[in-house]
Amino acid sequence: MIKVVKFGGSSLASAEQFEKAGSIIREDESRRYVVPSAPGKRNSGDTKVTDMLYECYALAENGQAFNKLLGQIKDRYNEIIRGLKLDLSLNDDFDTIKKQFTAKAGTMYAASRGEYLNGKIMAKYLGYEFVDAANVVRFHKDGGFDNETTNKLLSQRLKVCERAVIPGFYGSMANGRVVTFSRGGSDITGSLVAKAVNANLYENWTDVSGFLVADPRIVKNPEVIHTITYKELRELAYMGASVLHEDAIFPVRKAGIPINIRNTNAPEEDGTMIVESTCRIPAYTITGIAGKKGFVAVNIEKDMMNSEVGFGRKVLGAFEDNGISFEHMPSGIDTMTIFVHQDEFEEKEQRVIAEINAATHPDSIELESDLALIAVVGRGMKGTRGTVGRLFSALAHAHVNVKMIDQGSSELNTIIGVKNEDFNDAIKAIYDMFVISQLPVR
Repeated sequence: MIKVVKFGGSSLASAEQFEKAGSIIREDESRRYVVPSAPGKRNSGDTKVTDMLYECYALAENGQAFNKLLGQIKDRYNEIIRGLKLDLSLNDDFDTIKKQFTAKAGTMYAASRGEYLNGKIMAKYLGYEFVDAANVVRFHKDGGFDNETTNKLLSQRLKVCERAVIPGFYGSMANGRVVTFSRGGSDITGSLVAKAVNANLYENWTDVSGFLVADPRIVKNPEVIHTITYKELRELAYMGASVLHEDAIFPVRKAGIPINIRNTNAPEEDGTMIVESTCRIPAYTITGIAGKKGFVAVNIEKDMMNSEVGFGRKVLGAFEDNGISFEHMPSGIDTMTIFVHQDEFEEKEQRVIAEINAATHPDSIELESDLALIAVVGRGMKGTRGTVGRLFSALAHAHVNVKMIDQGSSELNTIIGVKNEDFNDAIKAIYDMFVISQLPVR
């Protein structure tokens, strides 16, 4: 059994949190490969080390004094080292960072140092070998990720490491220039390591006990999703549900490796298991609810539209030519509606409308702004009679007017459109209908 464990920034923000992570790793000998993030916030008023590094480098890049802020970052790490009672000095590392900042090595180099330094501390604390991600995670010259080379380098390097710490979030080009993934990219490093060592399980430790059925900022104490498939996760993540970096799914999914989302502060809880497929019957008809605000509906009407070959292509071409991607496209016999992000569309709206008119000569084009899209996702929806009826009933009782509904042929998800102002009420109503109503009496 081989497990790869990744710990997020909140799980490694202090010596106390490091000790929790260390206990988790040591209690299971199969947790052989560790991927740490940079120290996160110790409290609500704190600042993440990565943000401090960005700010520090900005000062250096502008020729301003940055030693004071760099010293504060150093103090954060030394506080962890002292708390863990480690015989470790990062003086040489900070001297190097100072020189690289002065030489303007780049924002990605600066941001990567958070994980790099935390990785050194973790390796010392555990007695594991430290493997610099810059030597095993490769990017192309254009900054794109090199999956094939990375898998080869990681596999070869870790084959001779019984236990190792590999910092998350960054890698390098062949010339040694450091490149980072997007924020939250340590999740990706963890999945790459899991694939490279053919792990049986990828554990992602964070500050929540798995994926929740709904956003806790909207629904009070939502239930935890115990098992979710990759397809369900993709649908929810795309619509804003965020516990795991979206790109972290692909390496392990292809390798057939499940992901377990766990809580560092509550290790006794099982968390959420993410799998390719499962015969487990879901607790509820739906698996999760997620959504986003800020959309515009572009409603196009033309008699006999459905018989005009190429009509849809011409309409979408107007959006494509203006660099605007669309989210959903429900249509009827004589109508077509394109949902797009309002902030992308507003500045180009008249140009897009003019191009649609020139290309298709519609009877009318109407715009409706300030809309939200909500995804109701769940493998339990397939074959369950009355799901959409219950969905409409829940929204009607909450006095929410549905602007659009779109259901995929897989019956895995249903997308509804509502006004921005009805967003929270809609999610609460759906949760009450599909979760609260099915909960056992407590």
